[in-house]
This record gives sequence, structure tokens and C-alpha cells, in this order.
Amino acid sequence: MGDKSMLTRRALLAASAVSSAALARAPAARAATPTDIVVMAMQIDDMISLDPAESYEGSDNQFDGNMYRKLVAPDPTTGQSVTGDVAKSWDVTPDGRTFTFHLGDDAFFESGQPVTAHDVAFTFERIVLLNKTPAFIVTQFGFTPDNVQRLIRATDDKTLVLELPSPFATSFVLLCLSANVGGIVEKATALAHQANGDLGNGWLRANSAGAGPFRLTAWAASDHVVLDANPKSGLKTGPKRVLIRHVKEPATQLLLLRKGDIDVAWNLGADQLKTMAGNPDFTLQSSPQGTSMYIALNQANTDLRKVQVAQAIKWSIDYEAIATNITPRTWQVSQSFLPMGIPGALDETPFHKDVAKAKQLLASAGVPDGFSVTMDFIANSPFTEIAQAVQADLAAVGIKVQLLPGEQKQVYTKMRARQHQMALTPWFTDYIDPNSNTQAWCANPDDSDKSKLKVLAWRSHFVDQQLTEQADEATKILDPAKRMALYGQMQREFWERGPFVFLLQQNEIVAMPKGVSGLLLGPTPDYFRYGSIRKA
Repeated sequence: MGDKSMLTRRALLAASAVSSAALARAPAARAATPTDIVVMAMQIDDMISLDPAESYEGSDNQFDGNMYRKLVAPDPTTGQSVTGDVAKSWDVTPDGRTFTFHLGDDAFFESGQPVTAHDVAFTFERIVLLNKTPAFIVTQFGFTPDNVQRLIRATDDKTLVLELPSPFATSFVLLCLSANVGGIVEKATALAHQANGDLGNGWLRANSAGAGPFRLTAWAASDHVVLDANPKSGLKTGPKRVLIRHVKEPATQLLLLRKGDIDVAWNLGADQLKTMAGNPDFTLQSSPQGTSMYIALNQANTDLRKVQVAQAIKWSIDYEAIATNITPRTWQVSQSFLPMGIPGALDETPFHKDVAKAKQLLASAGVPDGFSVTMDFIANSPFTEIAQAVQADLAAVGIKVQLLPGEQKQVYTKMRARQHQMALTPWFTDYIDPNSNTQAWCANPDDSDKSKLKVLAWRSHFVDQQLTEQADEATKILDPAKRMALYGQMQREFWERGPFVFLLQQNEIVAMPKGVSGLLLGPTPDYFRYGSIRKA
């Protein structure tokens, strides 16, 4: 472990060290980083694990997306259908239950070994057996430790057969397979590093065994990540190395960008973006994301459990003021659990600030003078500013909010333990199908600690039998129009009963010097691509 730390530090210094003299000589103070190394500034304190079977945070998934390949991927032109990745084609039986995937010959692991159907079958088997947080994306189809080897199997090196225990909408199945959890892991490498039957999970948390264009060289928590080009993958990359530096403050990211210490700034806020507008020395690249910002109201709290209280909170907040004054360009008002760009999303914003209505709802809930509550939030911009705005808005109707700032992983860990009262956090969709978010916020068939579906509804003890049943029903509707109609109905019901306050939808914006190009921004973090980055 000590040797690993020394290597990590050396890798970091080799990638980022720039003398003050070199900076002084740089004509525009932006030629400091080597042309074959891309240095990024990003908030990465959410990272927990880089094992695709466990990874469930934005940063984890973004890096996994550059280290692992999948059977299929979202179509980059629409984002709402799939195209082949390792699988070049597939067949589906008329009953929709059996998928046969045909792998190509151009995918290779870091070891130099070709990706085979046996590796793919192992990947899905270990997802089911490990049963980590994102496993539900696969197990929701009925795969279990007892049947997964029989139902997901390699018939030869290039053919994978996947049988569903019961039929589901074909697009739903394929989009789930495109999720980050489906990153294909080399079987031999994972098993060579397993300990106590963990299928290599402990090792893969901080190492890689993928077929993507990059491999993991180093990771120091809340400090940096180093990805080096994987020369054996068969995929060409512009940079030989990508160094990601954890830089929490957007203002610091902008300063580093101006000095030439970094090539990409990921988390600039509205103030920083405003100062860059029209500056010919920099370019801004943006892409709408399937990422929502919301407030969870834990139903274990006796006040938050009342439907009228949830409604009062929804009518207390000045959504437009938050978007206009705190998050211009970066986040826009969005009040549905399906963000725009997801099939079936309703482009409606039924709530606005109405103090009188909010107070009336509190009175009808039996708390006319309000109550006190805590709210956890991520101590980064813009969450800090939004938390303060929400605190002020709720104070105006009598709800006294104590703010509890924390690092992303601290806030997420607390929510997963169901120890929050209110929590302000982002959420990005796991795959580009409406079921991803619908299931997350609506489905809670088992609220016990032993539940196999520990998604957002479970985390906040939200139990609604009708919405749970509708979420399940929607996955099995083969008629696309009828399926989308049900999602529309559920969104309206959720506005009335759901204990979640949806505020905003993210527009990802990154800033780069004029000579840097080729960064690809997809609809979710695991489809941001570094391999095509070029530096003039």
C-alpha cells in the first residue's frame, strides 16, 4: 500500500508539475501542460468504487466509461435507442424473451486478450452474485444467483445468449444493458485478484480490467485520478494520459484554467461562465443531461410524512429565481421525475412560489406555525447557494431548516442509511429509458432493511402501492404509445403524492482553452469520452 501511494504521487507530479518560469514564458499562459497529457479540474469527492458492478456515483461512472466497454451503447444521435459496442449485432425472438448477441473482433482488454462472450457472461454473473447498489438494473429482469449462469451464457467465444424469465419491452432491456453497471470485466484478471470469494471486487475498486481506451494508473481519494491510454485496446486516443485533479471550488478551477495549469474545467458556476462569455481564448461546450436536482423528504419524519407538508414545501420555493440568479446556463427549472430528453417526460412546471398557499397547506396539516427540520446537502457550488435559498424560502412559511453541509459521498452514505430528514442532491438517470427514474422514485415494494430494491423511494421510506404497481406494469407494455401514456399519468400522480421536490435539470458545461477540442459529452456521465480530445 505504501509503494502504491508513492507511485501515485509520482504519477501526479509527472503529469502536472509546471515551473513558474515555464508559465512566465508561455505567450498566453496556456501552454503549460504537455500536448499528450490532458489535465482536468473536477469535483471528485463523490468517488467510492471504480468497479462497474459497484460504481454508482457521477465521477466513478465517468471514469468507468473511459475504461470499460459494454455490449450496447445509447445511440449518440438520439440518446433514446441503442447501437452496438462490443456486440455488433443481436437477434430477439418473437416473444421478446431471448436475445442473442454477436460480438465483434475489435475489442481487447488491458492484458491484450480479446473480449469474449465468456467475459460478458461472467460480468453479468458477478453483478448478480455481488449484488451491489447498481445490481438492480440487471436483477430486475428476474436474474438470481441460482439462474444467472443458465440464463446468461456464452455458446462460443463470440456469441452470448440472454434469456429473460419473463417478457419485457425490448428497448427497456437493451437500454439497461447500456448502463454503467454493464461495463465488461475481464474474467481472468478479476478472478486472479479475488479475495474471500469477492470476484475481484476489492481489487477492482481501485484498479481496472476493462477494454476501454484508458486504464487506471492511480487514484487518491478526494485528490486525483490518473488514466493512461490502454495501447492494447485497439482504440486510438489523442492523449496518452488524462489527469483529473480534485478541485472543489469553481473559482479555483477558473484560475487554473486561465493560468494554463489545466485543459478542462468541469464545474464552473454561473459567475465564472459569465466572465468567460465572449472571450476568444476559451471555448464552452455544453450538453443537456439526464440529471435532476431534487430535495428528498424522508417519510420517517412525522412532519414530512404529511402529504400537505410536502405540497407546502413545493409551493414555498422560488424555482425561477434559483435558476435565474444561481444557475443560469448550468441548470434550468424542471419539476418532473423524468427530465427532458427521457422518453415520456412531461414538459410542465406546475409549482411556483405561493406563500399564502403554502401556509394554508401547513395549517391543514396541523402545523400552522411550521416546524424545525435538518437538510443535508453537498457542500459545493451551486448546492450551497441553492440550499441557502431553499432555507430562506421555507423560513418565510414557518419551516426552520438547519443546513448540514457535507462531501458528496458523506451525503450519499447518510441517505443510503436512511438517516437524513431532508436532503438536497443531484441524481442522474442510470439508462435512457423512463423506467430508470420511475423505478427510482416511485417503486418501493419492500420498505424493510432487507429490501433488494434500495433506490430513492426506499431511502426516504416512500411507499405508494399504486405507483409501485404502475412502475412494474409499464416495463411490460409492448405498445410504445400506451407505455408512454402510463408514464405521463404517473408523473401527474407523483406531483400530488410524492415526497420529493424537483427543482432543476442540469446542462453540462465544460470550459477549455481555444486549442483543446474533441471532448465528447453524452447524456449521462458514463458517456463522456476523453479518447478523441486533441490539443493544438
